[in-house]
Amino acid sequence: MFYYAFMRYAFTAGIFIALICAFMGVFVVARQTSFFTHTLSEIGFSGASFGVFMGISPLLGMLIFTCASAILIGFSGEKLGRREASISVFSGLFLGLGILFLSLSDQQSSYATSILFGSIVGIDAHNLHTLIGLSLVLLVTIFFMFRRLAYNSFDGQGAEYNQRYNQLVSIVFLVLLALTISVTAQIVGSLLIFVLLTIPASAAKYFAHSLKKMIGLTFIFALTGIWLGLYLSYLTDWPVSFFITAIEAIIYGGAIFKEQLATAHK
Repeated sequence: MFYYAFMRYAFTAGIFIALICAFMGVFVVARQTSFFTHTLSEIGFSGASFGVFMGISPLLGMLIFTCASAILIGFSGEKLGRREASISVFSGLFLGLGILFLSLSDQQSSYATSILFGSIVGIDAHNLHTLIGLSLVLLVTIFFMFRRLAYNSFDGQGAEYNQRYNQLVSIVFLVLLALTISVTAQIVGSLLIFVLLTIPASAAKYFAHSLKKMIGLTFIFALTGIWLGLYLSYLTDWPVSFFITAIEAIIYGGAIFKEQLATAHK
């Protein structure tokens, strides 16, 4: 299996994708922004379509669209109802633009499928180097913002009393989330990155009771899904996306079952 260069690249990329999803996923779950994460994945599709239409890098198009929408939604305010309404508006607008750009370009259905589902087994050395470079930028930024993000995400009452930087932290987090989706979506797809940013972290919270342990478990769950999915896809020639989503769903199901057992014995 590792005789093929693309498999080596895919397994290496999986490490960095799992690492990013571990750090960002716990905050996505804590801040209850799963809906926005799904919306950003759709907006990423529109941005990539825009890139194809304009003849620029699809990654650049994704970065422009996702970061712009993250900033605009961040400025819409902290109130949940207002934010969800803004997300719905931007989601519909950018999806419509994505369909328009694809219809006007000469790479319609095949490229749309590639954007939505990705091609982790089709990654080359250039894609891998780009992923690693942007991942390191993201991780360094998260490192410097970590304490503020943790405080703002997990200490809701404290954040309520100290609202001076709340909106700024929220906007920075949304931009980091936009960058995460843009960096990884071309490899694992806009649809699959939503799974990796939400399900492993949602499962980890049933096993871990500290932020560090939750991040570590999320990384293990995400990496297990990616690596095992790649291996099973190699054996069966079935889509790797199917195996990754199925494995993550099984992990989450196991976490729910464990929680129910623990509750029943109390």
